[in-house]
Amino acid sequence: MKIAVIGAGIIGVTTAYELACDGHEVTVFERRGAAAEETSFANAGIVAPGYVTPWAAPGMPLKVLKHMFSRHAAVKVGLPLSGSELAWMWRWYRACTPQTYLASRAQLQRLAFYSHQRLHQITADLKLDYDRSDGYMVLLRSQSDSDMVQAGLQVLRDAGVAFALLDAAGARKIEPALNPDTAFLGAIHLPGDEVGNCRQFCLMLKNESQSLGVEFSFNTSVSGITQAGRVGGCAVQIEGETTPRAIDAVVMCAGLSSARLLRPLGLKIPMAAVYGYSISAPLREAQAGQPNAPQSAVMDERFKVAISRLGNRVRVAGSAEIGGAPERHRASSIQTLYKVLNDWYPGAAAQTGAVQIWKGARPMLPDGPPVIGASGVPGLWLNVGHGSSGWALSCGSARALADMVGDKVPALDLSGLGVSRYV
Repeated sequence: MKIAVIGAGIIGVTTAYELACDGHEVTVFERRGAAAEETSFANAGIVAPGYVTPWAAPGMPLKVLKHMFSRHAAVKVGLPLSGSELAWMWRWYRACTPQTYLASRAQLQRLAFYSHQRLHQITADLKLDYDRSDGYMVLLRSQSDSDMVQAGLQVLRDAGVAFALLDAAGARKIEPALNPDTAFLGAIHLPGDEVGNCRQFCLMLKNESQSLGVEFSFNTSVSGITQAGRVGGCAVQIEGETTPRAIDAVVMCAGLSSARLLRPLGLKIPMAAVYGYSISAPLREAQAGQPNAPQSAVMDERFKVAISRLGNRVRVAGSAEIGGAPERHRASSIQTLYKVLNDWYPGAAAQTGAVQIWKGARPMLPDGPPVIGASGVPGLWLNVGHGSSGWALSCGSARALADMVGDKVPALDLSGLGVSRYV
């Protein structure tokens, strides 16, 4: 089939690759000048399937309200909120029930573990050499932090995820550069998890996709999708062109723009931007025998900030900001990233000059899991709404979507991930 993929972030590129592997003729339309220029550009890079859980959880609204106005709060609200953002928050609030949470968590983790396996398979098959490291550690500053993660530890046990509970001394053996002046209770170490440069992987996979015949059309904005004259076909309207391009099928992977493009077709997907921040900086040279940066990735449980080693750089990422504008940087959110970096690795990065500050919009659905599969509109498929877990879910989502497009049964249970929950 001739298939159009809309969007060249990590979801769009992995989808294009899997479709090309199945022999389809694929064109990717991307409004930016290169792949992975938006949500996939500078995320934390952590792939931790056991920690992929829905944001809509029992007690979460109270936690957000309690800490919303704290200087270093993990979740913040940018005022004023639009009507659609308020509606999204109401739907999120209603999804914070034990029944919805348990179902969403199971769906997400099935997909995350499958995606992790597929990521490793693609990396090995194609011999992709991107910045990555094995292992992930959650740092617990106090007993209250430890108490907060106990429910999550049971989730890991139930999922069969290998982890170790460490005291501070044990954590320092694995991450010897941790600041000796920062006292903490201990850590959770997950040796099977990892950190990887999402954008680097995305660009490499784009090149591999091109070798399979995928055409990437950058600086090309899609303004609409319509039904083509033939049964089951679609047409893609490109800005600046008078005639829509007829195509056999379209796969929507356009992040936040997906909701706008789907609305005229009668598909009202409740998607909101939840912004995250990161700072990336070159590593400082360490003294002989004295490491000054993480070996892989750590996450500060209290502030929900991750510090990742990506080759010769350190990336610090965190925050969840609802509302506001993408170009407006909240100073307190960036200060929190610096605070956490300096608490744990004060000498790791050159913090002047070459520091890259980034703010990205995560396309979040109110209950948490993405929508993967047929849209109900003939010829139109969806792979949208992965939120902050796009990197961790991308490879599995793409393979499952390609299987469905090819009328094959996916290798994992996708129940609950269809569009029917919103229409």
